[in-house]
Amino acid sequence: MYDLWVAVIIGIVEGLTEFLPVSSTGHMILAGSLLGIPDSDEMMKTFEIVIQLGAILAVVVVYWKRILRLFGLSKEKPRRGRGLNLIHILIAIIPTMAVAYLSSHFIKEKLFSPTTVVIGLVLGGILLIIGEKFQPRITANDVDELTYKQAFFIGLWQIIALWPGFSRSGSTIAGGMLAGASRAAAADFTFIIAIPVMVAATGYEMLKSMHGFSSADITFFATGFIVSFVVALLAVVTFIRFVQNMSLSYFAYYRFIIAILFFFFLLR
Repeated sequence: MYDLWVAVIIGIVEGLTEFLPVSSTGHMILAGSLLGIPDSDEMMKTFEIVIQLGAILAVVVVYWKRILRLFGLSKEKPRRGRGLNLIHILIAIIPTMAVAYLSSHFIKEKLFSPTTVVIGLVLGGILLIIGEKFQPRITANDVDELTYKQAFFIGLWQIIALWPGFSRSGSTIAGGMLAGASRAAAADFTFIIAIPVMVAATGYEMLKSMHGFSSADITFFATGFIVSFVVALLAVVTFIRFVQNMSLSYFAYYRFIIAILFFFFLLR
């Protein structure tokens, strides 16, 4: 078992990167590599998935009114359009959840490595530039104006994010922009659909692995979870506005720089 400071460091990395299109999973894997954690460590792979839920829960705090409205528990009216509803969410998350369930073993065994992350960072960066440069006419300036077709299209792009390094938010924001959504609408939808996806992923991993957890493992997981939640809560408002208003190209350039640095790290 690793020291708790390892859980703290990786929790901070997760909390800071979850809401930026730079791949939080990729950054955690790279951070783990720097900390000397072997690629084959199954417990750490599960840990990296579980603590993402801690950061995602910060979204619930920010979007709680909209989430209540999805379930008919709020009288707040849509700002524009007919309004986001549960059908939008379902058609966006079902493709990703189905692919993730069928390929989870392959993903954890073959794709959770620094090398695959570097590849994902580069390819994901190219996708961000494509989304920024080739966005068609905007038909949904607000998340409440998204059509079911756009929601499904964004959900398909989320599948790519199963490859660590691509970034869930990066893939879906770029995909949303290519579908005719504004950057802000795509970002809002991205963060909202992340909630059920990560709840399902975390629940699945915990049920599959909990029989082998010791008390030390539970403490380690809880530490990382709490740290990622607190850090994400402090960062979420600033980062969401940052992502909504900043060109995706800048995030792409950052990804290229990180990929180059770790490429040389892997060669040493």
